[in-house]
Amino acid sequence: MLNARCLSRATATATSAAPPLCRHIASKARSQVRTASHPYAQRRQQHFVRSVAAVTLLAATASAWQWSRGEPIFREVHAEEPPNAAPSEPELQFEKPRRQPTSEEDNRAIISSQHLQVVKSWENPGVYAWGSNSGRVVAPDSQDTFVKTPRRIPFFDGVLLRDIKMDRNFAAAVDEKGDLLQWGADFSKDMAQPTRTLRGKNLVSVALSRDRIVALSARGDVYSIPVSQEDQKVGPKPASTSWIPFWGSAENNMSYRIRTPANLAWNERVTDIASGLEHALLLTSSGRVFSFASGTQDFPSKGQLGIPGLTWQTRPAGAFDMTHEVATLKGFPVSKIATGDYHSLVCDAAGRAFAFGDNSAGQLGFENYEAIHIDAPSLLPTQRLYAGTARQASVTNVFAGGNTSFLTIEAAKPSGLASDSDRITADTWAFGFGLTGQLGTGRWIHIQSNPVKIPAFSGLFEYDEDASSVIPIRLAYLSVGATHAAAVMDNVASVSVLGKSRRLTENDTNWGRDILFWGNNEFYQIGSGKRSNVAAPTYIQPLDQAAEAERAAGAIGWGRQKMEKEMHRFQITPKQKVNINGRNVHMEQRVECGRGVTAVYSAV
Repeated sequence: MLNARCLSRATATATSAAPPLCRHIASKARSQVRTASHPYAQRRQQHFVRSVAAVTLLAATASAWQWSRGEPIFREVHAEEPPNAAPSEPELQFEKPRRQPTSEEDNRAIISSQHLQVVKSWENPGVYAWGSNSGRVVAPDSQDTFVKTPRRIPFFDGVLLRDIKMDRNFAAAVDEKGDLLQWGADFSKDMAQPTRTLRGKNLVSVALSRDRIVALSARGDVYSIPVSQEDQKVGPKPASTSWIPFWGSAENNMSYRIRTPANLAWNERVTDIASGLEHALLLTSSGRVFSFASGTQDFPSKGQLGIPGLTWQTRPAGAFDMTHEVATLKGFPVSKIATGDYHSLVCDAAGRAFAFGDNSAGQLGFENYEAIHIDAPSLLPTQRLYAGTARQASVTNVFAGGNTSFLTIEAAKPSGLASDSDRITADTWAFGFGLTGQLGTGRWIHIQSNPVKIPAFSGLFEYDEDASSVIPIRLAYLSVGATHAAAVMDNVASVSVLGKSRRLTENDTNWGRDILFWGNNEFYQIGSGKRSNVAAPTYIQPLDQAAEAERAAGAIGWGRQKMEKEMHRFQITPKQKVNINGRNVHMEQRVECGRGVTAVYSAV
């Protein structure tokens, strides 16, 4: 026996397009169906079946009558839709087949953005720069006022560098041979491309003051070079020393000064340099620190030289920019040095930190507002930062720029008190001016005189598979500009594809290191493409966006859509021995933050 509900639906369907008369008959039939559950329904069943047959016959007759008159049997669906009916569903789009990888290497690039970035940095070494272009530094061949996102400088395509430093109006770099390259409006308004200036000195690093370049050679010689090409031509030129008696000639035909300390011990040499706007610090292999006036516009007057009582009026006889040993630091073998615009920081091998110079924004870490300048190195009370924790604080590095300062500290319990669960904690502390976010603490504060911990770089751990243990994630280094900064994490960045004896699979990939940016973004120097300041460290997009688009095109379905929507972060390449243009070299990417500009370069 047919189910009454099913018959009711069938009747409604059969008569939905019938004339009104047929609908009336169908309505009567439905009323009979509703009474099928009555006790006397058995006796009416035959009448009901006959009614259904009659309805079907009438519907067929009505359809034939409409067809004979040329009228459509069924009405258009949209004719009965309400005015605001929802649009019809789009046709299903089936997933397109994935582009098949051409090799195992191509497959690695598709599945890992980090692997792609590392490989591309090896295949295409060079310099990416962004930020202010008012001095034609980040884009020498462009008239753009700003470069909002990383852009390659064509001159350096395929070039490896030892160092690079940038200001808004001038820049300097040391190429693989150790020659100095200069460019920018303050160097020459007529020459847009980088130009070799100081040659044959085997330079390894450079630092910038307001109007001079401080350069360090591999053997420890220190040079002070004017930024302006015109000053290089007309200034006094040192005579070269020659084994031929009474023979002297001007080297390089340019003006520069040698500022290597004269009283170094046997086998002692300068190993590091740093410069603010008016002063520079030199660190020797014996842990001694020297300072001198690195600019020509103003003599250092805020105590940043670290020589108590030294002013323009009290300076000793001789050149105004002669070097002075910072005698207060004798007995403290210094391991790291850093300079801001008008202040200095150092730390020694025992984990102590000292600061001197301008403290108007709290950048020395002292709450001494009565004396805003401190002209002698003063010990920072870093142990009080861990009061109540039973941990010993040891400063491992110092960084500075503009009016801000940073310390990296490792804190651990003494061996007698430490348990197996106690781990060394690596923290980063910031202090100084932070109104535009350059402290990286997530706060906007005018003066921060007490060091405050940066959460993004503090108390982090990861599992090291090689050591089979949990280890702290440290900072590899900070690059601090005038108002913004970048941090490279020292996370485990293994290169699995190279140097392994086991059989490789198509899923073995390279890994980069995390790099984050924060601070003032007035000139787009953060590299995010936006102009808002950033108070907390943040990632930016990969440098090579074209390669990322190509990678996304190789993915499939939802994976491809996800790649296209989410932002893969920039991962900087760690040091690795690679083959570049047929040569095996140890290469890494490094970041440099300057005054309103940022650069990432391929370093050797």
